[in-house]
Amino acid sequence: MKKVILFATVVIVASFFTSCKKDNVCTCTTTYTPTGGAAVTGTPYVTTYTKSKKGDARAACLSSTSTDASGTYKSDCKLS
Repeated sequence: MKKVILFATVVIVASFFTSCKKDNVCTCTTTYTPTGGAAVTGTPYVTTYTKSKKGDARAACLSSTSTDASGTYKSDCKLS
């Protein structure tokens, strides 16, 4: 019985030291709003981060906004 408890304890402790890596999917939609014009939304694009930790994928899947003389570009990204 002691061996079973010891084995179970080792398995449980070892599981805490393994990283949970899986495929993480980032979906982004870009919207362009020309100065003085109506917004135009592009087709969503998908990036798959294979065998990655969720935190690493979240750091790479970023939304952004940039503006220049012609208008504003906004990229809205979500990790799923």
